[in-house]
Order: sequence, then C-alpha cells, then structure tokens
Amino acid sequence: MNIETGSKAPMFSLYTSEKNKVSLNDYRGKNVLLLFFPLAFTTTCTKELCSVRDNINQYNNSNVQVLGISVDSLYTLAKYKEEQHLNFPLLSDFNKEVSAAYGSLYPTFAFGMQKVSKRSAFVIDKEGVIRYVEILENASEIADFEAIQKTLSQCN
Repeated sequence: MNIETGSKAPMFSLYTSEKNKVSLNDYRGKNVLLLFFPLAFTTTCTKELCSVRDNINQYNNSNVQVLGISVDSLYTLAKYKEEQHLNFPLLSDFNKEVSAAYGSLYPTFAFGMQKVSKRSAFVIDKEGVIRYVEILENASEIADFEAIQKTLSQCN
C-alpha cells in the first residue's frame, strides 16, 4: 500500500510490550509519531530508539505520542524496552498487518528473513491525517528527526 501525506492514517490495534491492546484511535486529539523498526536488539534500531528516549521531552512537551512498531513478539519487545530503558510504547506487529498497511515491509531482509518492518517514520496529526512519511529502503539509515520535528511543530 502507498501512504501519502494528506491521507487518513490506516487504523490499527496492536499489543504493547506490557500486553495491553492499544489502537491508533486511543491517541485521537494527540499528534502521533509512528516509528517502524526492523528488529529489536540490532545496532541501528537501538541507536535510533535510544535517541528518541533521550529526547522524549521534545515530544512530550509538544503533545506527541511516540509509538515504536516492529514484527518482534511482545515478549522480545518487553525485554528490549527494559534493557534499553525506553520510555514510550513498543507495539508488536507480529502478524505484519500494520507494517503492510503502512507500506513498511521489506520483502526480504538480512539472512533471508522475510517480511520485516522497514525503518520508517509517520507523523499523524490530531485528526488522524498523515503529515509526514519517510520509508527507508536501507535499514542502516535513520529517520530524519529534524524534518520530523519541523512537521510536528506545524501540527500544533
């Protein structure tokens, strides 16, 4: 599926690493930063998510909810979140449906793994409209957080 700025964000419900079911609708009235990442415990994912952790006040002060999404199991994500002291929800898209809906699946990833989430970022405004899309083909790259911050500043 091709996601474009200005379109309505695909709705979803997923489980957090704390085994709570959450829906995108739960965050209506808040801006949301969705960060899809390939796999927990990998170098680039850890660098990216820990950077968000270290700068979480930028998001909290701007009424933004950060959500990390990967195809890892909720048990893997729970261990990863604990070890990295991540301070935002991690959601398990184990069935790969949300990653597919957002056009964020690598057909083939490293070591022949299939259908792993692409590193990507989406800003969804308070009304559920997509305001920023970045889908990276190269998993060793990190989202453009300057551009994300600029978009978020325009959503308030």
